[in-house]
Amino acid sequence: MALRGVWQLQKLIVSYCDWGGSSRGIRAFMESNLPSFREKNPQLEVVTELIRGQHPHLKGFYRNKNERVICVKNMDPEDILLHATRLRNALGRKVVKLKTRHVTKHPSVQGTWTTEVKF
Repeated sequence: MALRGVWQLQKLIVSYCDWGGSSRGIRAFMESNLPSFREKNPQLEVVTELIRGQHPHLKGFYRNKNERVICVKNMDPEDILLHATRLRNALGRKVVKLKTRHVTKHPSVQGTWTTEVKF
Protein backbone atom coordinates (compact mmCIF):
# COMPACT_ATOMS: atom_id res chain seq x y z
CA MET A 1 0.00 0.00 0.00
CA ALA A 2 1.15 3.49 -0.63
CA LEU A 3 1.45 5.96 2.21
CA ARG A 4 1.35 9.52 0.83
CA GLY A 5 2.01 8.14 -2.65
CA VAL A 6 5.09 6.10 -1.66
CA TRP A 7 4.98 2.29 -1.73
CA GLN A 8 6.06 0.97 1.67
CA LEU A 9 7.40 -2.45 0.63
CA GLN A 10 10.95 -2.03 -0.64
CA LYS A 11 12.22 -5.57 -1.07
CA LEU A 12 10.63 -9.01 -1.34
CA ILE A 13 12.82 -12.09 -0.87
CA VAL A 14 11.48 -15.41 -2.16
CA SER A 15 13.33 -18.24 -0.40
CA TYR A 16 12.95 -21.81 -1.61
CA CYS A 17 14.61 -25.22 -1.78
CA ASP A 18 15.32 -26.83 -5.16
CA TRP A 19 14.99 -30.34 -3.75
CA GLY A 20 12.29 -30.37 -1.03
CA GLY A 21 8.67 -31.33 -1.65
CA SER A 22 7.30 -28.46 0.43
CA SER A 23 8.81 -26.04 -2.11
CA ARG A 24 6.93 -27.54 -5.07
CA GLY A 25 4.33 -24.77 -5.08
CA ILE A 26 6.83 -21.92 -4.84
CA ARG A 27 8.92 -23.36 -7.68
CA ALA A 28 5.78 -23.38 -9.85
CA PHE A 29 5.04 -19.82 -8.66
CA MET A 30 8.51 -18.68 -9.73
CA GLU A 31 8.01 -20.14 -13.22
CA SER A 32 4.45 -18.96 -13.86
CA ASN A 33 3.46 -15.99 -11.66
CA LEU A 34 6.68 -14.29 -10.53
CA PRO A 35 7.65 -12.70 -13.89
CA SER A 36 4.24 -11.04 -14.25
CA PHE A 37 4.34 -9.98 -10.57
CA ARG A 38 7.70 -8.27 -11.22
CA GLU A 39 6.35 -6.49 -14.31
CA LYS A 40 3.28 -5.21 -12.44
CA ASN A 41 5.42 -3.93 -9.53
CA PRO A 42 8.48 -2.12 -10.93
CA GLN A 43 8.93 -0.18 -7.66
CA LEU A 44 9.60 -3.46 -5.83
CA GLU A 45 12.93 -5.28 -5.70
CA VAL A 46 12.20 -9.01 -5.94
CA VAL A 47 15.06 -11.38 -5.06
CA THR A 48 15.03 -15.18 -5.21
CA GLU A 49 17.15 -17.01 -2.67
CA LEU A 50 18.05 -20.69 -2.74
CA ILE A 51 18.19 -22.21 0.75
CA ARG A 52 18.57 -25.98 0.70
CA GLY A 53 16.82 -28.05 3.35
CA GLN A 54 14.54 -25.24 4.59
CA HIS A 55 10.83 -24.63 4.08
CA PRO A 56 9.98 -21.87 1.61
CA HIS A 57 9.02 -18.41 2.82
CA LEU A 58 8.40 -14.87 1.65
CA LYS A 59 10.20 -12.07 3.47
CA GLY A 60 9.20 -8.44 3.00
CA PHE A 61 11.33 -5.45 4.02
CA TYR A 62 9.52 -2.13 4.54
CA ARG A 63 10.64 1.50 4.56
CA ASN A 64 10.07 1.82 8.33
CA LYS A 65 12.75 -0.86 8.97
CA ASN A 66 10.21 -3.57 9.77
CA GLU A 67 10.11 -6.97 8.14
CA ARG A 68 7.45 -9.64 7.77
CA VAL A 69 8.02 -13.33 7.09
CA ILE A 70 5.30 -15.63 5.74
CA CYS A 71 5.84 -19.39 5.52
CA VAL A 72 4.44 -20.75 2.24
CA LYS A 73 5.21 -24.45 2.57
CA ASN A 74 2.89 -26.81 0.65
CA MET A 75 0.90 -23.90 -0.87
CA ASP A 76 -0.41 -23.54 -4.40
CA PRO A 77 1.05 -20.84 -6.69
CA GLU A 78 -2.23 -18.87 -6.49
CA ASP A 79 -2.07 -18.81 -2.68
CA ILE A 80 1.56 -17.69 -2.79
CA LEU A 81 0.62 -14.90 -5.21
CA LEU A 82 -2.11 -13.84 -2.78
CA HIS A 83 0.38 -13.69 0.12
CA ALA A 84 2.91 -11.75 -1.98
CA THR A 85 0.19 -9.26 -2.92
CA ARG A 86 -0.80 -8.90 0.74
CA LEU A 87 2.82 -8.20 1.68
CA ARG A 88 2.97 -5.55 -1.05
CA ASN A 89 -0.28 -3.93 0.10
CA ALA A 90 0.64 -3.86 3.80
CA LEU A 91 2.08 -0.75 5.44
CA GLY A 92 4.63 -2.70 7.48
CA ARG A 93 3.36 -1.45 10.81
CA LYS A 94 3.23 -3.66 13.86
CA VAL A 95 -0.18 -5.03 14.82
CA VAL A 96 -1.57 -3.22 17.86
CA LYS A 97 -4.11 -4.97 20.06
CA LEU A 98 -6.98 -2.73 21.11
CA LYS A 99 -7.89 -2.58 24.80
CA THR A 100 -11.61 -2.10 24.16
CA ARG A 101 -14.00 -2.80 21.31
CA HIS A 102 -14.50 0.89 20.63
CA VAL A 103 -11.97 3.69 20.30
CA THR A 104 -12.87 7.28 21.19
CA LYS A 105 -11.04 10.44 22.15
CA HIS A 106 -13.64 11.36 24.79
CA PRO A 107 -14.73 8.27 26.75
CA SER A 108 -18.08 8.37 28.50
CA VAL A 109 -18.06 9.23 32.19
CA GLN A 110 -21.22 7.20 32.75
CA GLY A 111 -19.94 4.05 31.03
CA THR A 112 -20.64 2.38 27.74
CA TRP A 113 -24.14 1.44 26.67
CA THR A 114 -25.03 -2.25 26.42
CA THR A 115 -28.23 -4.14 25.66
CA GLU A 116 -28.43 -5.40 29.26
CA VAL A 117 -28.93 -1.89 30.72
CA LYS A 118 -32.05 -1.85 32.96
CA PHE A 119 -33.74 1.47 33.72
